[in-house]
Amino acid sequence: MRPQSLDDYVGQQHLVGPGKVLRKMVDSGAISSFILWGPPGVGKTTFAMIIAGQLKRPFYSLSAVTSGVKEVREVIQKAESQRFFNAPNPILFIDEIHRFSKAQQDSLLAAVEKGTVTLVGATTENPSFEVISPLLSRCQVYVLKPLERSDLETLLHKALSTDYYLRQRDITLKETDALIAYSGGDARKLLNILELVVNGLGEGAVVIDNEAVKRELHENPLMYDKDGEQHYDIVSAMIKSIRGGDPNAAVYWMARMLAGGEDPKFIARRLIISASEDIGLANPNAMLIANACFEAVHKIGMPEARIPLAECVIYLAASPKSNSAYMAVAAALDAVRQTGNAPVPLHLRNAPTKLMKDLGYAQNYKYPHDYPGNFVEQAYLPEELKDKKFYVPQANAQENKMLERLRVWWKKYR
Repeated sequence: MRPQSLDDYVGQQHLVGPGKVLRKMVDSGAISSFILWGPPGVGKTTFAMIIAGQLKRPFYSLSAVTSGVKEVREVIQKAESQRFFNAPNPILFIDEIHRFSKAQQDSLLAAVEKGTVTLVGATTENPSFEVISPLLSRCQVYVLKPLERSDLETLLHKALSTDYYLRQRDITLKETDALIAYSGGDARKLLNILELVVNGLGEGAVVIDNEAVKRELHENPLMYDKDGEQHYDIVSAMIKSIRGGDPNAAVYWMARMLAGGEDPKFIARRLIISASEDIGLANPNAMLIANACFEAVHKIGMPEARIPLAECVIYLAASPKSNSAYMAVAAALDAVRQTGNAPVPLHLRNAPTKLMKDLGYAQNYKYPHDYPGNFVEQAYLPEELKDKKFYVPQANAQENKMLERLRVWWKKYR
């Protein structure tokens, strides 16, 4: 069922449609190094094989799962030995390039830089995380999308009309909703499900409807790769739902992760971060709840761990929000980068030796507990930052109380 030309290629019309960038690249034969990034089963390897079929130049293919530096160097040496004057450089296709280590990716740099090979990589992971910067800067990244419903229906009808074995059967495709839902936009998965359902319905006439698909599959094979891109997308959706104050969405995304086999301790760790970053000083108890949740999850494990996780997720989503601590440390770090190693004021320095005392270390330090209200005004920041305000209280009950106290103590808050 794999197409042999771009005319038979299904989906990704934003890249391979008439006049689009990859179509023009293939039609012209002027291929520059690029990386195809997209979920499984959307046509990355197929596109590379179409290039191999349509362009009149050497084509080498490696899989990052089975190949190492040795195999890469062998291909590069072979490419160099076959180069002739004005001959187009060979294409090196690397499937699952995100699985290459830094050393393996480094071994590609010189060949790509000199044009010894044109690199075409395929990855299901975000290249900005998995591909080293020097290699990434030498490649254009093209994003492939999950196949749309119309694309998947086209594939189904094409399979039933052109596949040798399916054409031998009396098959009626009555409904497609379940097939498409279970495929998750993955063409390979769609065709595997179609084959599974047809084989499961036995000999003779076959009628494929939603009930038949559900019956044969029994349950939805959830699309969740806990080591891949979707791992980060779904946890991001949970955190953003908490930040946005939607407990229903937050607990749904949490459930998606649990149903997909995610480590519950990973979820609990993310909740601790959310409690400090997004709820923060608006509700200091949020950090206590999140830590208690992590302890509970660690002690009891699944399936019961889902209950404290749900309790914590709902509590955080329904809590008042403040990112004042997050913003304060970001501003402080920015000041550190700008001012460098600003000296500690002498009165704040430790003075364990006589020499240090003679140099003025710790002199004139005022001990706050010796003063009314356990406070006395004195400089705590370096001189060049003495008027800087990193912490800006936000409008919530807890921080309003803190602001009142700070206004009594410090002029910068008045």
